Amino acid sequence: MFLREFYQPAPDGWQSVQDDHSQPKWGEARKTKLTLAMIDKIRQMNEVQAFERAKDLKNIRKQYGTPGGESAGGLPPL
Repeated sequence: MFLREFYQPAPDGWQSVQDDHSQPKWGEARKTKLTLAMIDKIRQMNEVQAFERAKDLKNIRKQYGTPGGESAGGLPPL
């Protein structure tokens, strides 16, 4: 869970309630096996998070970079 989820609802598509089986049953002693669909969903979530992280870094570099595009310091361009 991310801190921002306390203050604003999660965007659509971030969590599938019908696929959320995070509460293990006491009778299940074996590890769950990941299916290809589960692995694909995890890969897609990682790609979305990487895209959002890059977008956030771009905005941060824009805010804290040197004005006028000078290369006399600040953060390097993305």
